[in-house]
Amino acid sequence: MHLQTERLSLRPAAASDLDALYRIYGDPATNTFNPAGPHPNIEHSRRILAGWLAHRDAHGFGNWAFSLRETPERIIGFGGLRIVEYPFGTVNNLGYRFAPEAWGKGLATEFALAAVDYAFTTLRLEEIVGIVRKNHLASQKVLLKCGLKLFREIDDVPGAEPSLIFIRHRC
Repeated sequence: MHLQTERLSLRPAAASDLDALYRIYGDPATNTFNPAGPHPNIEHSRRILAGWLAHRDAHGFGNWAFSLRETPERIIGFGGLRIVEYPFGTVNNLGYRFAPEAWGKGLATEFALAAVDYAFTTLRLEEIVGIVRKNHLASQKVLLKCGLKLFREIDDVPGAEPSLIFIRHRC
């Protein structure tokens, strides 16, 4: 499903997005808060993208590629809703990552508000979560602006700072 916000165009991620995915996820700057670090090579990005596409085929929803409406040919980020299994349980995870040139403009909040609305009104999901590193204050603020509430802290990556789980239930 294609979505548009005031400034963003969101379309389902596609196999043709491989180079953009590696450009964004392979950039060390976009992985400052990711203990796994940047994608090491394009083959890693190819495997990640294949997983995203398989998720969409299996569940009917998944990640979008984002661009500004005025420049639809330039992907500036990826994100969406995916079913993710963690040691503590299976969740409908809201996630996103933007290229550095898109930071500080409110685009993450704009995307996340649209994704939350889509999750509850179109997909009719009962709850969504956002899992964010404890020291990633900007993403925590985005989740709070979208009505997610801090639920609890988890040790999800051995040897790394804990993560925080934010949750929102459908009204």
